[in-house]
Amino acid sequence: MRAALPYPLLSAALALTWLLLNAPPTPGQLVLALLVGLAIPHVMRALRPRSVRLRAPGRLARLGIIVLYDMLRSNIDVARVILGLRRGTRRTGFVAIPLDLREPFGITILAIILTATPGTLWVQYDSDTGRLLMHVLDLTDGDAWVRRVKDRYERPLMEIFA
Repeated sequence: MRAALPYPLLSAALALTWLLLNAPPTPGQLVLALLVGLAIPHVMRALRPRSVRLRAPGRLARLGIIVLYDMLRSNIDVARVILGLRRGTRRTGFVAIPLDLREPFGITILAIILTATPGTLWVQYDSDTGRLLMHVLDLTDGDAWVRRVKDRYERPLMEIFA
């Protein structure tokens, strides 16, 4: 059974997503959903993803709350910039952040957080030096951004995945 369905939850999720995106379901779409649900997990098995071990799952929930709060706050800040409600000059810029985090899953989550938060964008990561280059829409203090990323995101991710 494991050979036919190496990742059964992934198979089910892919097939369901396919059907939801191609509504209403037709017999052809059902066949395609089944093919996608069966084929993609075999590709994943060939990639041999290693399992993730969470060392502090409770910390993950707290990080999620922090990220949601930051996203809400960033949406408001970006709206103010776009609508011209922000007084003063707006300056975009790049911030170089030296990361101590080396866990691939942690770095991936950090990239998702920074890119999904309005006003920030993960631009480049140098795995040799651990240096992250991030673009900020409203850059007031580069050192404050370094502290923010390291304290609010990197440190919890290191606790979760280290």
